[in-house]
Amino acid sequence: MPADLDGLLTALYVLADDFLPKRDRSRPGRKPRIADAEVICLAVAQVLLDCPKERRFLRFARRRLGSLFPYIPGQSGYNKRVRALAPQIVTLLGYLARSSPSWCDGLRLIDATPVPCGQSRETVKRSEFAGHAAYGYCAAHSRHFWGFKLYLLCACDGMPIAFELAPANAPEREVVAELLERVDLEGYTVLGDKGLSGAELEQLVEALGGAFLRPDRRDEAPRFGNLGGVRQWIEAIFDQLKDQLSLERHGAHTLAGLCACIAQRLLAFGAVVWHNREIGEPGRSLIAYDH
Repeated sequence: MPADLDGLLTALYVLADDFLPKRDRSRPGRKPRIADAEVICLAVAQVLLDCPKERRFLRFARRRLGSLFPYIPGQSGYNKRVRALAPQIVTLLGYLARSSPSWCDGLRLIDATPVPCGQSRETVKRSEFAGHAAYGYCAAHSRHFWGFKLYLLCACDGMPIAFELAPANAPEREVVAELLERVDLEGYTVLGDKGLSGAELEQLVEALGGAFLRPDRRDEAPRFGNLGGVRQWIEAIFDQLKDQLSLERHGAHTLAGLCACIAQRLLAFGAVVWHNREIGEPGRSLIAYDH
């Protein structure tokens, strides 16, 4: 079966329709003209087609995806449905992760990347993120920014396992510890960067049944080695999320909207990894799905 966007959306719709809870028919009100599973598939298509602007995407979707979706809502209705379905998107992503063969791999990768939310002081003052976002520094890009950091735990093939959104100035070790405490690490090896050095984090992972590895710092005796080749896996994943899936061009203006945008992009990425496995093309290539 060739890799294409129509095939991915069809397979994802079948999976989502079976997994998501059915709407209670006894509830008052008109039955929605588009099901939750269809809205989620539209949200995935929006990310893969690299259309952060919803109005532009919906105009294009009526031509490109009209054969798959009998009804495509307007921008306001689409926006509200995607935001309301954010918890279901996260739950479906977890189901995809557990269905993937990489769930049983013994390696987990963890790292963080900036999610900027404003470029000027005036934007910071009037933004609805005020009180939630913060100024931070990204050493990898040698830049200061205002917004959040996305902490991502994923399998070695890129399948997202868990994620956390935290203010840019939040202590990294504390956020990572909170994230790792929510997942099963029994028998797993967690690979982080050298910024996560410290006995407390290693002891936490050991208490959870796993082992923690990181590249050696220059000011310490050799322990684990460079690990640069393995660390490149998660760097490549973040590069795809930012350059191909518009993570930094999310366009969100509220905290709820930002959470939905991030979940939307992680589900799109996870769906590609899952579908490539299903059709016998292992990898996380997005090229076949971006047109």
